[in-house]
Amino acid sequence: MTISDLSQIEGRRYPARRRTQNLAGGVAPIQAKNFSIGNVTLDPEGGQVPWHNQEQEEVYFVIEGTGEMCLGEERQTLTSGQMVYIPSGVFHQLTNIGKTPLRMLYCYGPAGDVAHWRQELEGTLPKAGIDVPPLPPGAQPQCTLKPE
Repeated sequence: MTISDLSQIEGRRYPARRRTQNLAGGVAPIQAKNFSIGNVTLDPEGGQVPWHNQEQEEVYFVIEGTGEMCLGEERQTLTSGQMVYIPSGVFHQLTNIGKTPLRMLYCYGPAGDVAHWRQELEGTLPKAGIDVPPLPPGAQPQCTLKPE
């Protein structure tokens, strides 16, 4: 039996002020073919999964906290207990707009690498409105900080 134990997975910090812990897929003990799942903690007041897209369809489930979800041309607040569906190829971004950490689970399928993790670590994320479609009007800016 293979078990992923969140308390034993250090995860990785990203420049956009979040920690991602892979539970299935990536560097996790569980390697499924049809999906990847992980726990993400966004730092208070601005921690983010920056504007990106990917081939896989995905869902985000907010466990605790309040975030601004941008999906294509839409922008909406997500709170604890809400899940959003992200179709394949659609640009999306989640920003913590609360004063406490935002915790969420992602699940996408099929399993595999998503380029935005590598791009963020390398400082090469495509910029909203320049290299890729713009964020919805009024959205929090995309984090494009280069790693320190």
